Amino acid sequence: MPTTPSAPRRVRVLRRAAAITVSALAMAGLAATNAQPASATPPGIPSKATAQSQLNALTVAAQGSTSGYSRDLFPHWITVSGSCNTREQVLKRDGTSVVVDSSCAATSGRWYSPYDGATWTAASDVDIDHVVPLAEAWRSGANSWTTSRRQSFANDLSRPQLIAVTDNVNQAKGDQDPSTWQPPLSSYRCTYSKMWITVKYNWGLTLQSSEKSALQSMLNTCSS
Repeated sequence: MPTTPSAPRRVRVLRRAAAITVSALAMAGLAATNAQPASATPPGIPSKATAQSQLNALTVAAQGSTSGYSRDLFPHWITVSGSCNTREQVLKRDGTSVVVDSSCAATSGRWYSPYDGATWTAASDVDIDHVVPLAEAWRSGANSWTTSRRQSFANDLSRPQLIAVTDNVNQAKGDQDPSTWQPPLSSYRCTYSKMWITVKYNWGLTLQSSEKSALQSMLNTCSS
């Protein structure tokens, strides 16, 4: 026949049970935290109202030519800090639990691509997208910039111009503007339009009529 524990023993049993419960809750919380996807969030994404004002202020013009264009005219992935270049900085910023080696190359981590909702664990599966492509910038006024200004544009970490995304999605985008390409994940198109608009606005680039119409439609889906 079971015996009733003494008062001191009952206290010890209750304390142990409480400790197990707290430990279990902590482990569950840790598991939930680790299960969260990495979230690529570039800086400087404006509100809907600000983006609308910036879109209204942009100059509409016929698209320029790609004549004379070369990616080499936009020196990119320059050294930013120590041995880290711009690409590596964005990989660290947009990833979760990113580990780098002595040369700043990412050896492990997790990257969520907001363009398509995919998560990757190898840096080789991730591209750093220029939200406003370099060729698009060239056609929109960057052809008259100095090389120094083009370099600053191609390595802009202070605005939402660079973002880690799935490599083949970035390659499918190429140098297209929003009138012909938008992120496959429709829920991200609001954010994408705000990023595109503020980059063009801050760098003084023009946009064509069809591009503005597409951006306006995307912006209209934003709640804030």
